Amino acid sequence: MRFLLDSEQREFARSLDALLTSSGVPATVRSWAAGDHGPGRAVWARLAEAGLFALAVPPEHEGLGPLPVELAVAFETLGRHAVPGPLVETVAAAALLDRLGDKSLAAGHLPAIASGASLVSLCVTALGPYALDADAAGTVFVVDGDTLRVADGPGPVQPSADPGRRLARPSGGAVLARGPGVTAAAAYAAEVAALATAAQALGVGRTLLARTVEYVTARTQFGVAIGSFQSVKHRLADTLLALEFAEPLVHGAALALASGDEGAGRDIAAAKVTAGEAAYGAARTALQLHGAVGYTDELDLSLWIRKARPLRDAWGTPAACRARVLADRADTEGSTVR
Repeated sequence: MRFLLDSEQREFARSLDALLTSSGVPATVRSWAAGDHGPGRAVWARLAEAGLFALAVPPEHEGLGPLPVELAVAFETLGRHAVPGPLVETVAAAALLDRLGDKSLAAGHLPAIASGASLVSLCVTALGPYALDADAAGTVFVVDGDTLRVADGPGPVQPSADPGRRLARPSGGAVLARGPGVTAAAAYAAEVAALATAAQALGVGRTLLARTVEYVTARTQFGVAIGSFQSVKHRLADTLLALEFAEPLVHGAALALASGDEGAGRDIAAAKVTAGEAAYGAARTALQLHGAVGYTDELDLSLWIRKARPLRDAWGTPAACRARVLADRADTEGSTVR
């Protein structure tokens, strides 16, 4: 299996990183959390122009994809910069509409998603009752059992551990499709969402580690940098190892999804739980090593710390992901015995 990215994929990641570095994302996150979506929509438009959303849309609907590996690369970079908005939900909705087999629905939504003109959210009630950033989305899709509908409205925004992730409970709405095709398409969309979330979590963890290393190198105690203490080095090394272990799992899962591998769902679950736990561990390390300053809203670090735990649990909790891996393994071993 190929774990390393090729030169074109690495260049794509660098170009997104440069775009987001110049976009003032921390201020955008704070505006988004306050309900001001203007700066976030400006970043959204720049990402669309760079081709981000086209990666999830097939060429017949003005896209470039679906390209799971490139999506994973992109979402790791988005996580590094803590970009707000229903990014995962938008690419998952594109996957859902593409798999549904309804040409009219696909033609009605996918070109606008690819161009960035349509900002959408998606709620699969089997995984949770909330839609991310539904108040900012033009369309909120809801999958309830075997029924796909478009919500009448976003519903009230709920309190969230991460103010930059605005959760709402959509209600009502017209039925767009119903039947086993919806169930199958929603299952595939949830896998795409889990993969993108895993990559996003990996990026969040990378930034938390980088900022913590920078802090412990500059912060001194007893006349030396606190990063020179053995206990601090060990904590940082453990955090790095967890992230390094998660990265090839994320890339491997993306490759499995791209090739249509039957075990792609299991690989995505493994990547999701590993990247989510690594990011959460990085948040705990960052919080401890920054001391009390790590708690403050004024410090940009909090923008990443608050994302780590919600990303760990979104689109598949650690327990659910582990259960998926174990169930797949049990099925495989059962088939071998027979």
